[in-house]
Amino acid sequence: MNLPTALPAATSTAQTTAAPATSAFGLRILVGLCGVLVASLAAGLNERVTDVGLVDLRGAMGIGFDDGTWLTSLYSGFQVAAMVFAPWCAVTFSLRRFTLWAIVGFTLIALLCPFAPGLGSLYALRAIQGLLGGCVSPMLMTVALRFLPPGIRLYGLGAYALTSTFAPNLGIPLAAVWFEYVGWQFIFWQVIPFCLLSLVAVAWGIPQDPLRLERLRQFDWFGLLTGFPGICLLVIALLQGERLDWLESPMIQTLLLTSAGLLIAFLLNEATHPLPFLKLDMLKRRNLWHALLTLCGVVLISGANLAIPAEYLARVQGYRPLEMAPLALMIALPQLLVIPLVAALCNRPGVDSRWILALGLALLSLSCFAGSQITSQWTRENFYWLFALQAIGQPLAVVPILLQATSTVAPAEGPFASAMINSLRGFASVLSGAFLAVLGSHRQSFHLNLLMDQTGNAGQAIQLTMSRLAESPAATLQDLGRESLVQATVLVAADKYRVLAWFVVALILLLPLVPKRVYPPRSAPPVPSQVPQHVQ
Repeated sequence: MNLPTALPAATSTAQTTAAPATSAFGLRILVGLCGVLVASLAAGLNERVTDVGLVDLRGAMGIGFDDGTWLTSLYSGFQVAAMVFAPWCAVTFSLRRFTLWAIVGFTLIALLCPFAPGLGSLYALRAIQGLLGGCVSPMLMTVALRFLPPGIRLYGLGAYALTSTFAPNLGIPLAAVWFEYVGWQFIFWQVIPFCLLSLVAVAWGIPQDPLRLERLRQFDWFGLLTGFPGICLLVIALLQGERLDWLESPMIQTLLLTSAGLLIAFLLNEATHPLPFLKLDMLKRRNLWHALLTLCGVVLISGANLAIPAEYLARVQGYRPLEMAPLALMIALPQLLVIPLVAALCNRPGVDSRWILALGLALLSLSCFAGSQITSQWTRENFYWLFALQAIGQPLAVVPILLQATSTVAPAEGPFASAMINSLRGFASVLSGAFLAVLGSHRQSFHLNLLMDQTGNAGQAIQLTMSRLAESPAATLQDLGRESLVQATVLVAADKYRVLAWFVVALILLLPLVPKRVYPPRSAPPVPSQVPQHVQ
């Protein structure tokens, strides 16, 4: 970390980014934080449940496969883009007011989605809801960094970790419950009770700042007009790329080229603008950029560790979401206990959080290596101990990452840190799905061709096949194709696990080389006095 650069930069921007309201920590702040947490979890659940239940949702609303993919693509694109710009808007229009309006809009859209008169209007509603969901999510970290006392700030960051470890895994059981026992409309309506609760909590608990409309005189119009569409188009290209065959599709080519040009212009503009949405100078700090890189890796791994078993169990064993729900709950529910314990451990000055992070990554890697031994005989029970490792490994990794990332951030830089961390977390989730789709497609083609070649070269197999073809040629060819597809699916799952495992090993190898040790806020480290209080 480059502290001589970071600290003056924080001082120079304090007058333009610091929020004026001061409020002693107490019950109201705690209630307000819980309200923002509930709203953030609702935004994450809304995306995940819709994605998991998309097949049933398409059937209920009469939407085709290709058209249905745009429901998640538009939501994710607008959500990730909004995460970059929402913290700036919260400072300008006040944190409380901006959060309340975002929650109200998000709730109204959820209510209207099942009544959309046509597919185009449903697309528009989902895009707007993604935009509002992206405005809500960064507010949790902003509130934790701004209002929580240093001694308990890490617990607030642990609450933020729930948006990465708890909410995504809760999507599968909720989607199953709505479709099996209640009604498909609750795919959209499920967030309404949570949002109403969060509205009351935020309205009562978060202090009201004055409007800072003078910041609009320096509004970064060029950054908005290049960054927002650039991020949207990139996310949509990643989500639609595998379906449209990537660079073989003129649409994907256009999306990628356009987004690349817009994002280059956006980043160049942010580096020179006096009041930017992203403070790129912060990336000169080693601990921050390493934390962002590692967080993206952990989010990618966590998403894949749930997606791979779900795909395998659905294709090979014929599981529906309701039957996969116990696996998802096995990761989600322990987070409520493990995250506070990890936060308490990292909050001790004598504990080096890098060792905690290394242990978490090691458990994730072990889970992936064990998953690479998958066979066609595996059922849900075979995955339980893998998911137990992930349930412990994820919080052990995420909480130290957040401590490392925020330890270099001055209070005035909180909105910039929130924008970076949230947008990259959202982008990593999208990248996880795109990466798995590309890897799975290529490895499946490879394994299918190899299996067919081996079958064709086996004399006994040919003789057996020919004898059975004489009796029932159509059934035999169908059985052969089905068995080949099953074996290819198993081999692809094993390949994905191996790639992920070695990726985590690479993240572990970076730990002794890049990050410096950090200490809990306000804890005095045993180092010379000229070193800042919470960073070595």
